[in-house]
Amino acid sequence: MDLVKSMMVSASGMKAQGQRLRVIAENIANADSVGRTGGEDPYRRRVVTFRTELDRRSGIRNVEVDDVKPGGGEFERKYDPAHPAADDEGYILLPNVKPLVEMMDMREAQRSYEANISVIEASKRMLIRTIDMLRD
Repeated sequence: MDLVKSMMVSASGMKAQGQRLRVIAENIANADSVGRTGGEDPYRRRVVTFRTELDRRSGIRNVEVDDVKPGGGEFERKYDPAHPAADDEGYILLPNVKPLVEMMDMREAQRSYEANISVIEASKRMLIRTIDMLRD
């Protein structure tokens, strides 16, 4: 039945966006994580990529997490010669995490998650109405 398939696709989307939210939360939590010793890289932002995958049994295309990759962008340098992670010139490298960008990504993932919930709820209501009509 197509309604059940739509719920399965939405559930896979919710699972993928849930993983994306976990990665975003990790990025935010590590926004200030610098190296411990001189020359050690700080935390590098991570991003989630998606793919569609055919479920041969049901014949539907689900959303899956393809990979969690390091995000691009250069590390910023900050002069702090007293820090244990300072290099020979007295600079430390700061993570390439921008909290504002992470918050925007989080909001986008949250809205996508909510949209999938709405599809599941609408499909469920239609299924219940169909069953009620068949009973009468």
